[in-house]
Amino acid sequence: MLKHRKPYKILLIEDNPGDVRLTKEAFNEGNLTVELSVVMDGVEAIQYLRKQSPFENAKTPDIILLDLNLPKKDGREVLQDIKSDPELRRIPVIVLTTSNADTDIIKSYNLHANCYINKPVDYDSFFKVIRNIEEFWLSTVMLPSNTTY
Repeated sequence: MLKHRKPYKILLIEDNPGDVRLTKEAFNEGNLTVELSVVMDGVEAIQYLRKQSPFENAKTPDIILLDLNLPKKDGREVLQDIKSDPELRRIPVIVLTTSNADTDIIKSYNLHANCYINKPVDYDSFFKVIRNIEEFWLSTVMLPSNTTY
């Protein structure tokens, strides 16, 4: 299958370099053109999304992949900031984390996460999760235009 012409902009908020590498590989092997930007902590995530220094030229993402366990500002706080900001709250946030704790799942949905995915630890399952995200969120779902943010 040919790659889709539209480049989808994804912001990955993840502090684990191994998970960043796997995510990049999985999207590179996918069927769609994806521009993956990465920030490694919660403070950088908010700076990126609000286009604050050093991210003045950051592109507004079509979707956000958010780990919960982040340094400086954890993912729950980042999610709360995103969903309480009128300029950012329309961006779908996919929580992608190793936590399968009921409290984290409930809190994430209470903070208006668009979905919650338990991050698999093995290579093949991780790639399958990224394929499913690509298929559903980038091929099936109608996303708002960045100009509406």
